[in-house]
Amino acid sequence: MKKKYYIQINRNIILYFIAILLGIPSACSSNIGKATNIPTVWQSTKTLESSLTKTVTKNQPTATFTPWITNTSTEEATSILGNYVWETNGPGGGTIHELVIDPKNSTTLYAGTTENGVFKSINSGDNWEEVNTGLTNTNVWAMAMDPVTPSTLYIGTDDGVYKSINGGQNWNAINAGLPKISDMLSASVLTIDPSNTTTLYMGTYAGGVFVSTDGGDNWSAINNGFSHPFEINALIVDPKTPSILYVGTNNGGVYKSTNAGSNWSAINAGLTESYVEALAIDPAVPNILYVAVGEEGQHVIDNNVVFKSMDGGENWSVVSVDLPSTNQVYTLTINPSAPSTLYAGTDGAVFKSTNGGRNWIAVNNGLNYPYNMVLSVAIDPATTTTLYAGTAEGGVFKSTNGGGIWRTVNVGMRPTVGINDLGINPKMKNILYAATYERGVFKSVDGGGSWNAINNGLTAEYYSTLVIDPSTTSTLYVGTGRGVFKTINSGRDWSTVNNGIPYDSSVHVLAIDPSMPTTIYAGTSNSGMFKSTNGGLTWSEINKGLTSSGISALAIDPATPSTLYIGTSEIGTGEYGEVFKSINGGDYWSQSSDGLPIGGVYALAINPLMRTALYAVTANGLFRSTNGGGNWSVIDTGLKDISLLDLAIDPVTPTTLYLGTFHEGVYKSMDDGETWIALNVGLPVDTIVNSLLIDPANPTIIYAGTDGGVYSLKWVSVIK
Repeated sequence: MKKKYYIQINRNIILYFIAILLGIPSACSSNIGKATNIPTVWQSTKTLESSLTKTVTKNQPTATFTPWITNTSTEEATSILGNYVWETNGPGGGTIHELVIDPKNSTTLYAGTTENGVFKSINSGDNWEEVNTGLTNTNVWAMAMDPVTPSTLYIGTDDGVYKSINGGQNWNAINAGLPKISDMLSASVLTIDPSNTTTLYMGTYAGGVFVSTDGGDNWSAINNGFSHPFEINALIVDPKTPSILYVGTNNGGVYKSTNAGSNWSAINAGLTESYVEALAIDPAVPNILYVAVGEEGQHVIDNNVVFKSMDGGENWSVVSVDLPSTNQVYTLTINPSAPSTLYAGTDGAVFKSTNGGRNWIAVNNGLNYPYNMVLSVAIDPATTTTLYAGTAEGGVFKSTNGGGIWRTVNVGMRPTVGINDLGINPKMKNILYAATYERGVFKSVDGGGSWNAINNGLTAEYYSTLVIDPSTTSTLYVGTGRGVFKTINSGRDWSTVNNGIPYDSSVHVLAIDPSMPTTIYAGTSNSGMFKSTNGGLTWSEINKGLTSSGISALAIDPATPSTLYIGTSEIGTGEYGEVFKSINGGDYWSQSSDGLPIGGVYALAINPLMRTALYAVTANGLFRSTNGGGNWSVIDTGLKDISLLDLAIDPVTPTTLYLGTFHEGVYKSMDDGETWIALNVGLPVDTIVNSLLIDPANPTIIYAGTDGGVYSLKWVSVIK
């Protein structure tokens, strides 16, 4: 029962407008999001989204998550490649806006998510399965369960209301009587009359309140008394007198109806703000109400305060003295067996009061950044010390001791954390690192089975790349929008190491000299190349010979580390990019682009067994050089109209290549790029693969960093 605030930017629209600003004519075609000419700003598309805020948007196009193969049937791909599937365990588990628990069997619960639809657990959150059959929109903003028949569920989405009568196995749209305008159709909150469960109420984002008295078959507006059809952020029913309703609005405060919504009156005496974020009602004494309000500013809610009423909303008084006013409150949840205990889900995690709101304490152990934005809290009705918290991009967290300690319960969920780059510990292959769009750095110690944020000391807004010192693997460097950060204790703590790098330079690519790991190279967005010979303590500019300052790709010859290659993507033109080569550790660069069309260079890779063989992933496709960048030729059979982002080479069989693409998943070639086949079973449709990583000790283990988490490739068996 709260405004769905966590907004995600529509990727295609952003790319479209940036492309227009950069002057790319192809962006104006109808093939937005699938165009071969992606805006080639310095970040490349690999981190184009990193520089933009990736939060949630209510109008995100629906994604359907089914295993898929592109340009090749599943049968054909299996016969060539063998049985395989991509699997993910994070980081995170998606954005959870709603959680409901079966009151008759509390081991069954449902989660409503942004982008990924509805998930169901029948074992108290230990495992989840997707239950989206029948949904045409998977942005779930509201959810309600029939308390008498819990297998009957309702959800509110961008295109109206859906109903299931079989525990989520199937869904049907129930929108008769609702307006066709998208914002008015979009449900922000759903509430069921506990005395007559065929009566339900819906709050919308732009159309006020609607009621159905026949289980959702028909709807009618009930807005008499509103100055205009408000955006409804909260809606509750008096459990003892269900004709009494309360709604919280976006700029009109709290309204009350005593006749099932036929008329509404404002009840704001004592409230200091008119923007209502959440409402809660005491189930034992319904005259006791709580409301969280704030002052709406530009993209933020300030002056957040919780008020309490003892007389059905006639008068309100402040009860949030210990609750930080800077924390936006998304939800208020009352313990049904001890109503003086309530929980506030905020953008600073969870706060708890045991005395009716007079005092609050943070109960956040385990709910740490970046998963401390709590959008929903559900209490197990059978064991009220068991809580579930739905977070922004972190999935579901569970506490069995009243919020004392939280742990993730996301097995089966789909993550939404965007990954820009991946790294593997060369000495302990089960240790992985992931640099994310804007959620910092994550670490896995079990080969991607689970992930934890390691962000102490990181202060950047996005994270483009990371590298691991091959000799001292506890030392890592991450390139960010605020330069370079370094850790010497495997990510436990980070500090900036930017002396010599201009303040306004975003570091897009990093490379370590494998023979002298204190020598590091950094490519920046607008200041060219930099080199450190003392582990990042100081940096020197190495731009002699370069004609571009936007560095988007970097490769270092592992056998002759003084030989380097860089790719550029010039900001301002959107279509300019070249390859440069240095044979003296960056002291001088020479142009090495013969045969490459003008266009951004997104990734470079060197054949580990034949170092004069190079590959360039560009805005114009995939190119290969067999003479150390002397000249290039295109190799894109089977890749027509597919935009490419990254390339990985099998270290044992270098004729086997893998490509990460923009909205087309992963492709594989077993003949040095002459032909390609899609490798996408288990990946969501339209997956953006920003980074590919092959385990150097076991090349059958492959990881993909995507716009929705890290996936690992599992080979089930090989077809004879």
